Amino acid sequence: MSSFASVIIDGIIYSSWLFIMAAGLTLIYGVMKILNMTHGSLYALGAYTAASFVGYWLNHGYPPLATYGVLLAAAIVVGIIAGLLIERGVLRFMYGKHEVILLLVTYALFLILEDTVKLIWGVDSYAVADPYILLGNFEIFGLSYPMYNVLLLGIAIIVGIGLTWLITRTITGKLLTAVIHDREMAASVGINVERFYTLTFILGAILAALGGAFTAPTVSIVPGMGVEVIVLAFAVIVIGGLGSLPGAALGALLVGIVRSASVHYWPEVELFSIYFVMALVLILKPKGLFSAPEARKI
Repeated sequence: MSSFASVIIDGIIYSSWLFIMAAGLTLIYGVMKILNMTHGSLYALGAYTAASFVGYWLNHGYPPLATYGVLLAAAIVVGIIAGLLIERGVLRFMYGKHEVILLLVTYALFLILEDTVKLIWGVDSYAVADPYILLGNFEIFGLSYPMYNVLLLGIAIIVGIGLTWLITRTITGKLLTAVIHDREMAASVGINVERFYTLTFILGAILAALGGAFTAPTVSIVPGMGVEVIVLAFAVIVIGGLGSLPGAALGALLVGIVRSASVHYWPEVELFSIYFVMALVLILKPKGLFSAPEARKI
């Protein structure tokens, strides 16, 4: 019973982290039809910036409890600055081109940003564990877990509810839905499509950086950390269905539970198990579990 509970709890915790990452990626694809490879680099930038901000904050004797606000601030700063530079500086010149070309462009930007991270922070590892241990632990089913994991779960829930509310309950969301379904028609009725693209990319970049910033206290921050993340995030949104927010949530949960089970019972196949689930889903539903119907122009 204890082992089964451990699998479920670990899977949910891992799923919450995955969803924070995948939400931004699937949002950008759903609106802009871009498979954004720079998502991994934005995650790494968020982690490095968060480590620098928290280190500065603590070294100057400021209240440790406020470091959670510092992590959030780091994600917002990275998302706005990097997101704006990437979208306005490069991607806006590529709209209307084939998705493969956009994928290659973002992959090139990913490589550039990876070297940029090394130029700014070097190749040494960074660690900022204070926010992780500050909240203490809690026990469930006889198992002890850091309270920080509850924070990650809460962030994932807030991200999911917030994006759902934004898209389905606001005027901005309704206009965004119009842009998603038909860019040309939306532009013809006066919707500023490029502005929505910019805001969408910045929001997706903030979510990527948010994942990196709040992961920073739990891992060693090293060059190349964005590579594994982008692969896992792609697996999640492919399983759930490209552009689907509920699909990203379900995909993250599936991957998290399967990965947790493999780690506990058969650690040798941890990485294989994730791609096995992806392959199985694609065999049964080639466009993912929550694939939206595509509009056909006549």
